Amino acid sequence: MKKLVRLRTRPSRDGKTYKYFLDHKDENGKRRQISLGHADWRKAKRQRDQKERELRMGVTLPESMKLSRFLKDSQRRTRGQVRESTLAEQETAMKHLIKAIGNIDYLRVEHQHGERFVRACLERGNSLATVNKKISALKRLFQLAVERGQLEKNPFQHVPRPKVPRRTVHVYSDEECDRLLKNATEFFCHSNWSPCVPWDLLIVVALCTGMRRGELLNTTWRNIDFDRQTIDVSPKKDTDQTWEWHIKDTDRRTLPLIEEVVLLLAEHQAKQPEGYPYVFVPSKRYDQIQQNRQHGKWTMSHGKCPVNNFNRQFRAILAHARIDQGEFHDLRRTCLTRWLFNGLSEYDVMTLAGHAEFETTRQFYLAVREDLLQRARAVSADVMNSNSVAHLLRAHSGT
Repeated sequence: MKKLVRLRTRPSRDGKTYKYFLDHKDENGKRRQISLGHADWRKAKRQRDQKERELRMGVTLPESMKLSRFLKDSQRRTRGQVRESTLAEQETAMKHLIKAIGNIDYLRVEHQHGERFVRACLERGNSLATVNKKISALKRLFQLAVERGQLEKNPFQHVPRPKVPRRTVHVYSDEECDRLLKNATEFFCHSNWSPCVPWDLLIVVALCTGMRRGELLNTTWRNIDFDRQTIDVSPKKDTDQTWEWHIKDTDRRTLPLIEEVVLLLAEHQAKQPEGYPYVFVPSKRYDQIQQNRQHGKWTMSHGKCPVNNFNRQFRAILAHARIDQGEFHDLRRTCLTRWLFNGLSEYDVMTLAGHAEFETTRQFYLAVREDLLQRARAVSADVMNSNSVAHLLRAHSGT
């Protein structure tokens, strides 16, 4: 019987070694060559026999592709189903993987390549959190290939992730919040930035709702129900008036507003010219965005933060308020921490925050408030002042 698959060798670049590859024709009559990546004759023969059986049974192996092409193929299949930021993370991770192990066939990637990739990332100075993020991106890419039947197993499935020490969650104190609001009002009234965000109102709403920056800047007047005193966090479609924007984790939710904030929003709406749908995007900036959209200079990634120099403006407010540490996202952390320590349950905080698991809320958003420390300190003082402990402390102090 005529063999459908031939086992051939290919010399290395230095001519001193060689590796086996399979030579056959696919179901369309096109010649295919699959590199086996080794010089083990017994292993190569088993692989040739397996391929022979698969071809005779009408089963074909996945197409051989370099890693760069494998990435493009995967993103072509998933584009429109995942966020643009996810695709960008995949591209960055794959670029660094190729630098670490070469642009090899994706079918040849093994666990050891993942370990080599981790070492390369750490040597180039990547933080532990960044390395973990890249591992997650690659793990998901190869897992999709497994689910499609392109791979038998995920080479990144068991690649160990560097342990990242839990960072301290920073929140603003009540006194810092007061200084922030005061200086934000002055900044908005006397700022040289043009156009300028209504910072005082933006900070108030952030502290009241715990919304993310992108959620606030993509809020339209239709999202606010003045009668019910609520604000909806909802995605936006690409229309003549609005640009396409998606919520992180596609979590649509409704959040409460207090009466004072509703009145401030109503006053702000009354001052805005007609035809401007966004609450916190200045009218001049909205006009610029509309022009960019007409000329094809706007992408969905721009909608994540449609206001120019946002972080620079907020840092300027922090400096005027004499607050050395902080970022805009800390307003969200402050709100969530206040909710939990003022009576809301863990489930309620998780739901309002838009998290799927409370561990995410606990790890990244909840801080130990000063009042909790004071209560714990008072309890410790009572214990330490008991007769037995106080006697030991006095004895130790005397020695």
